[in-house]
Amino acid sequence: MKKKENLPKKISVFPLSNFIIFPNTSVPLNIFEPRYIEMIDDTMKSNRIIGMIQPKKTKKNIPDLFTVGCAGKITSFNETDDGRYLIVLRGISRFKVLKEIDNNKPYRECEISFDEYSEDTKENYTEIKFLNLETILKNLKYLFKKKGYIINWKELEKQNINQTINTLAMASPFSLEEKQILLETTDIKNRKVEFERILQTYVVDNFSNKTLQ
Repeated sequence: MKKKENLPKKISVFPLSNFIIFPNTSVPLNIFEPRYIEMIDDTMKSNRIIGMIQPKKTKKNIPDLFTVGCAGKITSFNETDDGRYLIVLRGISRFKVLKEIDNNKPYRECEISFDEYSEDTKENYTEIKFLNLETILKNLKYLFKKKGYIINWKELEKQNINQTINTLAMASPFSLEEKQILLETTDIKNRKVEFERILQTYVVDNFSNKTLQ
C-alpha cells in the first residue's frame, strides 16, 4: 500500500512552459535562477514539496498560471561547483489552484486543493494493455524520429501502463496547451483517448506536408 503523503494547502510553484509531470513519474531539474534557488532552499527546510505548473502564453511580465499543476517531492538534491541545484522531483498528485498568495518572496506561492485529483494518491492501475497502445507507439515513433527525439522504448515497456502513457505525454513534442489538456484529464483511459486525438493531428499534418512537398 502506498504511503500517505501529508499534502500541503499552500505550495510554492515553479512555472515552466511546455513542461508537465504526473504522479509516480520522476524528472531531473537543473535549478539556476536565484529566485528558484531560494525556493528550493526554503522547500528543503520544510516538506520538500513544490508545484510544477505551466504559465499561460502572454506578454505580461508575470504570466497568469493554468489552474491545474502537479505537486512533486524532491527525492534527490545536489549542488554544483557553480551554485546550481540538480534535483530529482517525484510526482505526487495533481492540484487545482484556488488563489495565488500575495507574498514578499521572489518566487510564487498558491493556495491549492488536491480534492479533484484524490485518486492520484491511490494505486489504481487500469486494464489497458500494451496492445492497446500499438497505434500510439507507432505514430509516436514516427513523430519522434521526425523531430529528432530519442526515447528508450525498451525501458518504457518495463513500466506499468499508467506510467508509460504519462511518460509519453510528458516527453511528447506537443504544445503547452495540448500538454495541459493531458494533465487535466482525470483518468488514464480518457488521457489515452486525448493522447490519440492530439497525436493524430500531428501525424496527419506531417503526412500532408510530405505530400505537398
